[in-house]
Amino acid sequence: MEEVKVGEILAPLSGSESRRKEETVRRKFWRTLRKAAGQIPFAEDVVAGFYCALDRDTPPRVRGILLAALAYFVMPIDVVPDFLAGFGFTDDVTVLLAALTSVKAHIRPTHRLAAREALMNVERDAA
Repeated sequence: MEEVKVGEILAPLSGSESRRKEETVRRKFWRTLRKAAGQIPFAEDVVAGFYCALDRDTPPRVRGILLAALAYFVMPIDVVPDFLAGFGFTDDVTVLLAALTSVKAHIRPTHRLAAREALMNVERDAA
């Protein structure tokens, strides 16, 4: 995936666009994560990013980057459609990794702890 494309996806959002993406992410995140879990080796980081994005104490620019990446992740049609077995989440992984790398200093231990607990609950529910 081209660097320019990732930059376009993670570009700053307007207030209304940020709210719209947050609503989409809140609604679709867990269902999408369950589908993609085996294809994303850093799922705990993604979930920590989710909690960071929803944290009102996170700076708006950081929230915007994370919400843009997470919205791209939860949308089924993107550069590589998610339903393509083995390939569908490769572009999502690239976008998520770029976003998480750029904001990693803002993902706090509380976000990581919440992620670990949530993933344990997801695994327990799947069993």
